[in-house]
Amino acid sequence: MNLKKSKLGLLLALALVMLVTLAACGSTKSSQDNSLQKIKAKKTIVLGTSADAAPFEFPIMQNGAKKIVGYDVMVAKKIAKSIGVKLEIENIAFPSLISELQDKKVDFILAGMVANKQRKKVVAFSKPYHYAKFTVLLRKGEEKKFSSLSSFKGAAIGAQQSSVPQKLAQQQLKGANLVVESSLNTLTTELLNGKLDGIAIGKDSADMYVKKFPDKYAISKVRLKASTDVSAVSVAVRKSDKTLLKKINQEITRLDKNGQLTKMYQQAQDLQMKYGK
Repeated sequence: MNLKKSKLGLLLALALVMLVTLAACGSTKSSQDNSLQKIKAKKTIVLGTSADAAPFEFPIMQNGAKKIVGYDVMVAKKIAKSIGVKLEIENIAFPSLISELQDKKVDFILAGMVANKQRKKVVAFSKPYHYAKFTVLLRKGEEKKFSSLSSFKGAAIGAQQSSVPQKLAQQQLKGANLVVESSLNTLTTELLNGKLDGIAIGKDSADMYVKKFPDKYAISKVRLKASTDVSAVSVAVRKSDKTLLKKINQEITRLDKNGQLTKMYQQAQDLQMKYGK
């Protein structure tokens, strides 16, 4: 009788283990990330960007219609194509991009955004697809006046809100009066109007302003030093969207290996020269 009870108890224990194991497997399966599958199902991926930072993203009028173009848009289109979906673009003020991503208003961000430590706390970043450098954009003819870090003491220096140049200006342009705006276009207007003496900015964007308007803008010899963690331009996604991130990394690797990243960046510069402001 005791032997039968022991066998029965053993069988019940084994059955219980199997039920717990199956339940755990089911739970794991249901909790797996399906971000990529969701995007494929809706047949559209929504890009969040801030279209005021040429050559990364900027608006143009083409065939009577306004559209957003630039290097980031080109990379985003390649990502969308690799997934097999259409690209939809949402133009959002730069400081609001991450909150819009977290609120699921957009699926990913390409906006010349660097993967710094603060942002990594709330979103996930892809491998870099570009490395940024930083400088100060000036009015033409004021290069000698602002040729060193100390020369900016007392000067009014603009920077885009929540951007890396803002942080670098605060750290390195000691004594400067920092003016923060959400739009880079607003800052360049204020620079030309004399309200600002300079703008802390990515060198890529500064180069394009000078190429487009060589009689209006100049670039300071001063370089704002930045470590890799604040110069690596990457794609941002929600931390939970791991399968989407994996797909994005695969496409960036492919574009890098076949030279298309460099080619698209040059094409974006050409577009800025032709249409940009």
